Amino acid sequence: MKKLSSQVMLFVCLLTTVTSSAQFGKLIDKVKGGGGSKKSGSFAVAWESEFDNKASRLAVAVNDGEYILGTDDNSATVLDATGNKVWSGDYKDITTNKTNKCEYQYIIHKGKGKGGYLFLFDARKMGTDRVAVIDIVSGKEMWNSEQYQNLIPKDGDNSGSDDGELETVKYIFELDAFLISQKESVILVKANTGEKIWETNRFKGSVGKYIYDAQRNEIIMINFKPTALGALFAGFKNQLVKMNAKNGEIVWEATFTGFIEKELVTRRAIVDLWIKGDKLFLYLNGLQVYNLNNGQKLWEAIYENDMEKSSGSSFLGNRSRKGFYRVMADPLFTDNAVYIVMLGNRDRTKYIEKHDLQSGKVLWTSEKITGAFCMPNIYLTGDKIMCQVGGKVEVQEWRLEKKVNPYGGGETQEWVPYIYWDYKTQKNGVLAIDDKSGTTSWRSEKFDKRITDFVLDGDKTLFVGDGDQFYGYDIKSGNQLFDVKHNDAGVGKATDVIDFNDKVVVLSEKGLASYNKKDGSRAYATEKIKGVDFFYKIGENYFLRDQRNSKNILHGIDMTNGDLKGSVESKGKGGSPEYGNGLDVSEDGEFIYAFKGKKVEKIKINN
Repeated sequence: MKKLSSQVMLFVCLLTTVTSSAQFGKLIDKVKGGGGSKKSGSFAVAWESEFDNKASRLAVAVNDGEYILGTDDNSATVLDATGNKVWSGDYKDITTNKTNKCEYQYIIHKGKGKGGYLFLFDARKMGTDRVAVIDIVSGKEMWNSEQYQNLIPKDGDNSGSDDGELETVKYIFELDAFLISQKESVILVKANTGEKIWETNRFKGSVGKYIYDAQRNEIIMINFKPTALGALFAGFKNQLVKMNAKNGEIVWEATFTGFIEKELVTRRAIVDLWIKGDKLFLYLNGLQVYNLNNGQKLWEAIYENDMEKSSGSSFLGNRSRKGFYRVMADPLFTDNAVYIVMLGNRDRTKYIEKHDLQSGKVLWTSEKITGAFCMPNIYLTGDKIMCQVGGKVEVQEWRLEKKVNPYGGGETQEWVPYIYWDYKTQKNGVLAIDDKSGTTSWRSEKFDKRITDFVLDGDKTLFVGDGDQFYGYDIKSGNQLFDVKHNDAGVGKATDVIDFNDKVVVLSEKGLASYNKKDGSRAYATEKIKGVDFFYKIGENYFLRDQRNSKNILHGIDMTNGDLKGSVESKGKGGSPEYGNGLDVSEDGEFIYAFKGKKVEKIKINN
């Protein structure tokens, strides 16, 4: 994924946020006039409409297209599902506290028929900061406040350093409330009225992750030190707390080991929480396990993580900075065990440990793998643990680029965010581990330059590519069933594999090649799509993503034959962070929303 917001993005469950300076969406070879007619290789336009404003910050489909929102610094326009205007207005006129130039804005999707909130934050360098919340359906102010200060950094250029989730404001979906971090306390307020529900000074910092227990009306939260308030905190400590959601009383409090990093572009906290039975599992450089009822730490399997040192997190020639993610597979849980990819502290090797879920006892440790930067996927199939050694990693990057202002004003430099998948030079291979003993059942190391993800056909067959070859393996024995010369397909090196019914479609540098699972024979090959680095399966539709040369293109593909349904290109911003600047996609994959300045198109994928 590429080109998210240059200002702010809030990722909370289904929450989608983007800010921007301008949007330019272009339907490639589209049929003018819309209405459903289309030609081969093109999409039809369902409708085209306009915002009253330039939609230079947020441009997104709310509640899966129930509403279409476009905002700039000072105003917003909302359209309905048919493209007709619902309301439009200036913030200074809508809000009673004259909230106006809003550096931070985000939209909360509450679901179809439930509306949503537009959260505005006006950080004033001179004077008191202002916040306001606007109802998406009516365009009316729900509440405003000048009570909350220091929610974001005010000094200096924060581009590329803290543009992302607003660390100090967390929306709790289950409570329909905002949790706001301040210097001395954390305050829970009703999202629709701003009324304070409770305030506690027992929890310091911002919420990195939370789990809501509806049965007991309790919240489990883990904190981290927010950049915005970092200088204000004294004696900050790592906290894991369980609290009564009604009154904010602490049920129990525990400490955790480690430091919570945030992703470079999305600014999502790199931490996870899971509840399994009467235990709470914290995933932060390994596992830390707690008694869910009293917070007592039961066992842990953790490692020191210095991945950030090798992630290029410092500026490179003052033009770029990178971070690498999705490097280690998530823990794999069964009813009585958990499998964890571990990182060796001294020799930086990687290996797998199987732990008893109740006691934490190490049941076995696999062989150690050296030279692999990542082990991104592990699977339990039959009596084997199948491990992907090496492969693609997610890259998040900020680049300093020259931009031309489409509304005049000449050329400027700005930090532009990119998210994409790439390969690093490393050791690659397939490793099969006996689930009972942890010993190696078989391995294949034929993958010199790269290895794709796996496609598993039950517990029988594993399919994988290396770039030039496509392989099938018998999972039980490790016997190679076939070895197909993928480079003969003429579509370039393999970059990914897609499980499609009785076939495996190999996404490649110049196109697609499809292979039959039964024998590896080639079903089709097409060179029509080049430069794709990511794919989506949305509903029953497949989309390929091209992000080369500052572009953002979505191709709709018929996977049965590789034919191109159509393509949409965006050269601007706005849209959903998941699909890139200027584009959003409906949950069923039947429509693409393309934003271009004041205009927005709803594009139909299928006849």
